[in-house]
Amino acid sequence: MKPPPRVLVIRGGAIGDFILTLPAIRLLRETIAGCHLEVLGYPGIIDLAVAAGLADATRSLEHRSMALLFAPNAKIDEALCEWLKSFNLVVSYLFDPDGHLRGNMERIGVKTFLAMPSRVLDGQGHAAEQLAKPLESLAMYLDDPAPAIRLHPSDPPAETIAIHPGSGSLKKNWPVEHWCRAGHELLALHPASRLALITGEAEQERGITAQVLESWKTLPVDHWDSLPLTELAARLGSCRAFLGHDSGIAHLAAARGVPCHLFFGPTDPATWAPRNAGVAVHKVESGNLQDLGFEEGWELLKAFVIAHPC
Repeated sequence: MKPPPRVLVIRGGAIGDFILTLPAIRLLRETIAGCHLEVLGYPGIIDLAVAAGLADATRSLEHRSMALLFAPNAKIDEALCEWLKSFNLVVSYLFDPDGHLRGNMERIGVKTFLAMPSRVLDGQGHAAEQLAKPLESLAMYLDDPAPAIRLHPSDPPAETIAIHPGSGSLKKNWPVEHWCRAGHELLALHPASRLALITGEAEQERGITAQVLESWKTLPVDHWDSLPLTELAARLGSCRAFLGHDSGIAHLAAARGVPCHLFFGPTDPATWAPRNAGVAVHKVESGNLQDLGFEEGWELLKAFVIAHPC
């Protein structure tokens, strides 16, 4: 019996970058019937491909043996060579300006190597579409740029409103004092609801976590800090709404099918906003979220939450 085709996707990048690649991975999975698909990338993030039902296995890109793949004519670990050679198709999103990765793949004996875009450009279509575009050379065409991560929801009751007051850049954030006040207003509007504050290392370092927790200390709040992404994805699945910015966590919430309201500042929603159903985006025309006052922002959040009851 002929073994199934083996496909390897190599993808670094942050949480949002990876989630935006899931439609391309889905396209590979669905087009190459019965394939065995693995993902090589960063631990924790690549687990989402397994959770989404798109990958059969994962391997860490951080292992020291991987570094030699980017050195010209390097002596590469024998076991790694055998593993790479076992794939019929290797699809790589890694930055390889000198072609050393491609050269080593060819020297190892990888059957088919396809270089994909290592970064997304504004004004060239949605990010998920750009990340899938080179697959057209293999007669694979992306119809749906919305990623989906289907898990059984867990933990929070359906009246939970999840809020992520941060992002990868302070320039992409609505002022934290506005989020503090919005939490109080939300529970005044919906006393039966509770809040889930989502934070990570960036929010801790910038003092956002401490400021919000201090402001919300009298409110019913669950604090989800630095959770494994698969656990956070499961919890988000039960939430009635997600409120935040242009961030990887916003893409995770959208991929879980949670109604999302997102504030966008310097980034372009046409390129970066989730394409999932139920996502509302407010773009601040100046590109500076500091220009969005509390009253205007609150009216947008209030209307969104009212429109998405439990």
